[in-house]
Amino acid sequence: MTAPGGLKVPYGELRLVDDVAAAFSDLVAEEVALYVTSLAWTGALFRLVLSGGATARECYEHLAARPDVDWARVECLVGDERCVPANDADANQHMISEVLIDRVRPQPSFVPMDCEAGAEAYEAVIGASPTLDLVHLGLGPDGHTASLFPGSAGLSAPAERLVVSNVDPSGRNAHLRLSLTFAGIARARLVVFTVAGPDKREAMSGILHGQDLPAARVRAERVIWLCDPGAIGAGVLGLG
Repeated sequence: MTAPGGLKVPYGELRLVDDVAAAFSDLVAEEVALYVTSLAWTGALFRLVLSGGATARECYEHLAARPDVDWARVECLVGDERCVPANDADANQHMISEVLIDRVRPQPSFVPMDCEAGAEAYEAVIGASPTLDLVHLGLGPDGHTASLFPGSAGLSAPAERLVVSNVDPSGRNAHLRLSLTFAGIARARLVVFTVAGPDKREAMSGILHGQDLPAARVRAERVIWLCDPGAIGAGVLGLG
C-alpha cells in the first residue's frame, strides 16, 4: 500500500506516523480488542510476540500506560533473545519484564526464551498453536530483524523450523541468539515493524529500493511498517 508521498514497501503496508510508539500502542490495543470481542473467539489467549531494542522499549512503555488493554486475555512471547542471564541488561526478557509485564495489571502470561533449554524447546511453545496473533519486529541498521542477520545461517533454516540458534557473522551484534525463523514469523496473522530515527534510514532506504535484506524477506498474513519521518528521510519524502 502506498503511504503519503507515494512511498511503498515491496511487501506489506507502510504507514508514515509522527510517533511510532503511540501508533504501535494504538494498533496492539485495537487488535486485542477485536480478538476478544470476535464472535469466533474460543477463549484462547491473544499470542503477542515481543521484540527488543530501544524502539521496542519506547513502544512497550507507551503500551504499559494504556488502561484499555485486556491483559488477562494476552500471552506474551519473545521473538528473539540474546544468550545471556535472564536478569542481564542485554536480555530482551529483562527489558520486556521491566517496562511492560511488571507494570500492567493483571499481568499477562509471559513465556520468555531460554537459551539453556535450546531452540527446540521454544519451537514447541511457538508451535503449540497454528497461528501467532501479532509479531512485533524491529529493523537493525544492517537490515536484520529479530536475530536474522545478513549472511547468517538462520536465513536458510529449513522450512519446518520455527526457532533456531543464530549468530551475526559480521560480529557487530554480540552473543549467540535464539530467534524465530522466517517460517516462524510467517505464522503471524499480523506482523508490525516499528522503525524510528535517522540511524535506521539507510536500512529503510534499502527496504524501499528492493535490496535483499533480511527484514525484506518477512512474509505473513498481514505486514505493517510503522515508520517515522526520521527513518524515511526528508529527501525521500520530497521535503528537502
